[in-house]
Amino acid sequence: MQSVFAGIDSVVNAVSGVLYMPWVPLLLLAAGLFFTCRSKFVQLRLLGESFRVISEKPKTKGGVSSFGALMISTASRVGTGNIVGVSTAICLGGVGAVFWMWIVALLGGASAFVESTLAQIYKRKNPDGSSCGGPSYYIESALRQRWLGVIFAVFVILTYAVGYNMLASYNLQSTYAGFAFYGEHTPLMVGIVLAILFAVCVMGGAKRLTKVTGALVPVMGVIYVLVALVVVIMNVTSLPGVFGAIFADAFDFSAIFGGFAGSCLMQGVKRGLYSNEAGMGSAPNAAATADVSHPVKQGLVQMLSVFIDTLLICSATALMCLCSGVAPTEELAGAPFVQAALQNVLGGFGPVFIAVSMTLFAFTTLIGNYFYCEGCLKFIFKRDPSKAFMTGFRLVAALIVLLGSVVSMSLAWDTADLCQALMVVVNVPAILILTRPAMAALKDYLAQRKQGLDPHFKASSIGLKETTDFWN
Repeated sequence: MQSVFAGIDSVVNAVSGVLYMPWVPLLLLAAGLFFTCRSKFVQLRLLGESFRVISEKPKTKGGVSSFGALMISTASRVGTGNIVGVSTAICLGGVGAVFWMWIVALLGGASAFVESTLAQIYKRKNPDGSSCGGPSYYIESALRQRWLGVIFAVFVILTYAVGYNMLASYNLQSTYAGFAFYGEHTPLMVGIVLAILFAVCVMGGAKRLTKVTGALVPVMGVIYVLVALVVVIMNVTSLPGVFGAIFADAFDFSAIFGGFAGSCLMQGVKRGLYSNEAGMGSAPNAAATADVSHPVKQGLVQMLSVFIDTLLICSATALMCLCSGVAPTEELAGAPFVQAALQNVLGGFGPVFIAVSMTLFAFTTLIGNYFYCEGCLKFIFKRDPSKAFMTGFRLVAALIVLLGSVVSMSLAWDTADLCQALMVVVNVPAILILTRPAMAALKDYLAQRKQGLDPHFKASSIGLKETTDFWN
């Protein structure tokens, strides 16, 4: 079986290599820099405004609030990537990867603002009055290229149902590798249990389980950051050396360009993208559901979500591990490095805490990732797919979760990297082409705020020619 996985991985890695050297890093960083300059550093100058906006109630009774949409997108972003992704980047790329994750997040905040603002402008009205949208919709409505929107929807399904869910399953079973009970058949047993729970939830059962875990994840996220803070404080004297090492390694260009594929820059970009998803076009699907009076409000909220994910939670993982005294090595890549770091500082509590956190994060990530796919299927078919089709799709998705628990580490990560790269190469050029309406909406928003108004948007106010369902 492992020889089969190795053969598949060689193909996946070859295609991924073409995309990442240098197209995906170049697209992400260049687009983020362009949006940052074009918006006059919107992610910094309107950061305070983004905090104000999240407290607003929905425009109509029963609608999804800005805070609600923030929680939907943050729940998708905050998961195994914040723990295992950061650890993997450091162990395989070096400590400088942390710096490049910060850069991806800082510039990505502007990209997230643009794509989520566009998702609001071009969102569609459902029969029940609610809204839906995302890159497939603004590609179809604004670029008039439905075929490309369908391709993007397929890439979303591949990324979330295959790439990310397979990786979440692998990451979870690897978390138990350091415990005495872990044996040859443990990954398969974990995969079977996880696949059954996943299938029951997406088939419409166990709704209470989904609600309980969904409520626990924000709490666990706060506890996780607090534990990381405790570890850093206990080792605060090592903090200056940690920051020095991060910056020194990040700008060791001879090492970066000497082995670009495995460099800190490449690992920082890959893991930063996996963690915060800025520019990929995933968060706009959640942003489009918010019931707000102006598209820019949701752009600001989703921009904030990127910062919460990377600058807060990912940084917590990085500093906790690097202050612990445990040296990162390739053998420790993934959950083992985080567990070893915590065990070195907090004793036996550390690995157990990480295992519990990963279990909750992985499960809710699997469910959240799956529901992105259902929206894409509706776009592709222009209607709700048949019950028989959805049953088959959900069973296949559950089998992929099972498969993820037994694949190799390289295949799990390489598949996720390839799938997310496919989303980037479609979405980023699209939002670059559609920069004008997003910037015009921002200008309209700021003009109304300057007048002391609560901004309300009309498509005609920015000269939008396309018909919209909500803003005419």
